[in-house]
Amino acid sequence: MDMQGPDAGAAATVAPAGARVLVIDDSNTIRRSAEIFLRQGGHEVVLAEDGFDALAKVNDHAPDLIFCDILMPRLDGYQTCAIIKRNERFAHVPVIMLSSKDGLFDKARGRMVGSQDYLTKPFTKEQLLKAVESHRPAAA
Repeated sequence: MDMQGPDAGAAATVAPAGARVLVIDDSNTIRRSAEIFLRQGGHEVVLAEDGFDALAKVNDHAPDLIFCDILMPRLDGYQTCAIIKRNERFAHVPVIMLSSKDGLFDKARGRMVGSQDYLTKPFTKEQLLKAVESHRPAAA
C-alpha cells in the first residue's frame, strides 16, 4: 500500500465533502444525535421524520447512504426500505436499519427488504461513523 503524503491529504480532503446521509427516525433526539455525529464526521446530513417524508427527500437529495428506523408511524422502516430498493435509481443506495431491539428476526427481516446492515440504538458516534465508512460507495 502506498501511504505517502498526497494520498493521505486526498483522503482528508474527500471526507469533508463526505457522504450525503439521510437519517429517517421519528425520534427528534435520535435525528439530532445522528446529525451532530455525522456532521462532526464531515458528512452532509438530510433528516426525515417518517417514511413518507423520507421518500420525498430520497428523490430530492439522492443520498449516498440511508439510516432508517424500523418502528415509525404511517410507514415503517421495512416498508420504507423496500420502496427505496424497488426504485432502480436508488436500489444501489445502502440502507442501514436502526432499532432499539437487537433481535435476530429484525435483522433477518431487514435483509429481506434490502438493508445492508443493522445498528442498535442508542448508537455511539464511533458506531455511526464506522457504519458510514464501511457502507458508503467508493469514491474512486
